[in-house]
Amino acid sequence: MDRKIEKKTWTLKRILMISGIIAFVSLSIYAFWFMDIRSTLNVERDKITISEVREDTFQEFIQVTGAVQPIQTIYLDAIEGGVVQEVFLESGTIVEEGDTILTLTNSSLQLQVMQQTSGLYDQINNVRNSRLNLEQNTLRLQEQLANAKSQMEILKAQYERQQKLIERDLISEEEFLTTKENYEYQKRRYELTYESFKKDSVQTITQMRQLNNSEQRMFQNLEAVQQILNNLAVTAPISGQLSTIELNQGQSISSGERIGQVDILDSYKVRVAIDEYHLSRIVQGLNGSFTFDGQTHELVITKIYPVINNGQFEVDMEFVGEAPQNLRRGQTLRIRLELGESASAIQIPRGGFYQTTGGNWVFVVKEDERKAYRRDIRLGRQNPEYFEVQFGLEPGEKVITSSYDTFGDNEVLVLE
Repeated sequence: MDRKIEKKTWTLKRILMISGIIAFVSLSIYAFWFMDIRSTLNVERDKITISEVREDTFQEFIQVTGAVQPIQTIYLDAIEGGVVQEVFLESGTIVEEGDTILTLTNSSLQLQVMQQTSGLYDQINNVRNSRLNLEQNTLRLQEQLANAKSQMEILKAQYERQQKLIERDLISEEEFLTTKENYEYQKRRYELTYESFKKDSVQTITQMRQLNNSEQRMFQNLEAVQQILNNLAVTAPISGQLSTIELNQGQSISSGERIGQVDILDSYKVRVAIDEYHLSRIVQGLNGSFTFDGQTHELVITKIYPVINNGQFEVDMEFVGEAPQNLRRGQTLRIRLELGESASAIQIPRGGFYQTTGGNWVFVVKEDERKAYRRDIRLGRQNPEYFEVQFGLEPGEKVITSSYDTFGDNEVLVLE
């Protein structure tokens, strides 16, 4: 008789298969939670730069270049054109205010001045003749007024005498009436002459004032015309050092042409060119400094020229205190220009990493300095030496600040 054979539930094969499944699942869970599966790159330690994050006083500044210039410069422009007649002072000479530097000759200008002078003198003579006519007219009216008054006074006395005589019937009434009519006529004539004299006097005063003003203006014009010839002599406007173009006798100079300048050498200023990117932040009063002969000297912005030329604008900076003794005109200075007040901030040194990351992330080195991990950060202000860290790093941490060009997209660096 056949007998049913019962199969075992936990056979060796089944136990081994379940054990394998459990081991695989466990390994997967471990790898997911505990193993670092991020992309990794081995990097040689001596080919990178590791910098420490620190908290210190942060000063935003830029490095700019300036040229030493005299504190004041007065340019020499030819007011009138002409031909160089004689050169009295050469370039580089120390001049005093009013010294004649050179003289020009201009025949056509001289003829023009003579014609204008002659015309002005004719106008002045016409004004004087008009004044003389007014004065003579006034004298004539005064004479007429005096005659009218004299005749009136004579007839008045005669009239008053005959009035007494007519009362005594010593003269005829016809004779008295004739005298009375003559007296009233002369009285009326005197009054009309007096009114005419008053009106004419008012007009004469106004006309005399206008003639005097016209004559004064003509003399001023005459002086200005004569000054034109004086402009053919170029003189030093201030005391200082003269710098001119090459000037030779017989050389033609155009009107308005710049022929040189006079520099005051008592002090200096620095003309600085700055990138237009900083224009909105540059104001008068900002400080700068530079090192010269082993000493640090302070400067301050006193004037801003906002015109942009080739992506730059210029400012004038003057020395705080005495300028260095050995400075020379045209000398170039490297200036540290401060853009704001200093304040405490977390900062990292500048480096090549910024070209790759744009300041959005860096590789942070672990304490044992065996690995570096990518971390997101946010940078703020900057100067030529440091970046201000606004988020993502703490003082004491270390980051790789050299170039990231060879790191690719890896998130972990193994430092060998």
